[in-house]
Amino acid sequence: MTKWEYATVPLLVHATKQILDNWGQDGWELVTVLPGPNPENLVAYFKREVQS
Repeated sequence: MTKWEYATVPLLVHATKQILDNWGQDGWELVTVLPGPNPENLVAYFKREVQS
């Protein structure tokens, strides 16, 4: 059975691409981006397969 680990990451509007690229290079897949605690903040949700 595949096992996953998850991460939530605040996104800074001025560095969104860089943040997403960095997490992608580490093997994380972006699942979704949702509003954060206030309208100016976004939160990215990532997942990646756990390596045994």
